[in-house]
Amino acid sequence: MRYLPLTEADRRSMLSTIGVDSVDALFRDVPESARLPGPIADLPNHQGELAVERHLSRLAARNVTAGSVPFFLGAGAYKHHVPASVDQMLLRGEFLTSYTPYQPEVSQGTLQYLFEFQTQVALITGMEVANASMYDGATGTAEAVLMATRITRRTKAILSGGLHPHYREVTETTCGVLGMTIDSRSPDPKGKEDLAALIDDQTACVVVQTPSLFGHVSDFTALCDAAHAKGALVVVVVTEVVSLGLLTPPGAMGADIVVCEGQSIGNPLNFGGPYLGLFATREKYVRQMPGRLCGQTLDAEGKRGFVLTLSTREQHIRREKATSNICTNSGLCALAFTIHLSLLGEQGFGTLARINHANAVLLADTLAKVKGVEVLNDGFFNEFTVKLPKKAAKVVEKLADKGILAGVPVSRFYPDIKDLDHLLLVAATETNTPDDMDALVAALEEVL
Repeated sequence: MRYLPLTEADRRSMLSTIGVDSVDALFRDVPESARLPGPIADLPNHQGELAVERHLSRLAARNVTAGSVPFFLGAGAYKHHVPASVDQMLLRGEFLTSYTPYQPEVSQGTLQYLFEFQTQVALITGMEVANASMYDGATGTAEAVLMATRITRRTKAILSGGLHPHYREVTETTCGVLGMTIDSRSPDPKGKEDLAALIDDQTACVVVQTPSLFGHVSDFTALCDAAHAKGALVVVVVTEVVSLGLLTPPGAMGADIVVCEGQSIGNPLNFGGPYLGLFATREKYVRQMPGRLCGQTLDAEGKRGFVLTLSTREQHIRREKATSNICTNSGLCALAFTIHLSLLGEQGFGTLARINHANAVLLADTLAKVKGVEVLNDGFFNEFTVKLPKKAAKVVEKLADKGILAGVPVSRFYPDIKDLDHLLLVAATETNTPDDMDALVAALEEVL
């Protein structure tokens, strides 16, 4: 009776106490046109636990999991090895409290790991301050643009053609309804766009990504200088956070705000979520940063303790004064990130990044030998773009039938741009073996 605790007698007693004759009477304020005339025909009636378990297992078996076949998908979500120790440490109750740690005296474990998390994010991004995490990279990007408008008091944002389309769409949706001007540039598969020339005195920020959607690695130092000269900010987005173990951090380029998707560290793919948004900025902008900030202090006895130092969400202060009304921290995902990165350490993080890059270089060199296949990138981290002699989506479907998940067709994001039909995004991480790569090449040669 754990999951179905109410008997018919219980329901009658509750309805009598409420003062209605039936459960249907509780929905009388819902218009008739919005109600279903009966049970949903396609859904089966309730069954016993064993029958439901068998049915759901059959449904789950129809999915092709990332660990069961050679897997080369990326485009913002990456398959990395998560040590078993991460999941084990997530079970420790001292690290988690329910929801927001309003009472620091009973939330020291939660506040301490968030403080450590912020420190880690600031270190790997090269920034001065980071918040206690956000939903994901896409909503974090929209929040960064809104933050830039508050700082500059301008209403125009330029979005790079190398920015992930999902991040662009979320930003356009969030900021567009507020009357902002969003200048979204065309896709940039060659990584040659000139954004500095577009900055004017109405530009609040320029949003760029490295590695870009197409895998290009960029140094945005010159762009940051050009933007600052005209009073604009630069938001650097990183969808593959492992790259920060090898590449120059955005803070060293002069970025004003850095947004990352943190899924790659400590968090499996999970068929699309939940994920983890990292958000860092300059200390001078800290009061415009969305979300929460945990700080370190001393208690009355002089012992180290942790508190919420800044809480600019609408739950903490007046809504009109809040820096965000939607952001929250992905607590469990942030804890997994903190544990995994702590286990890696600085040296391990760099080693992991170098392995990723080496595997990707090996894969790119191997694919380039396949007749009709062209690698478009001059430089990349663990993901790159290849041009195929046939439409990439069709090739991917045929390779999936052979048990190989070969990559993400660019046409999935831009179905109306025919010039991109033959482009395929391919990613390699530390989980890809030489046998995986050989299987991909052999099947690709056969399909082509």
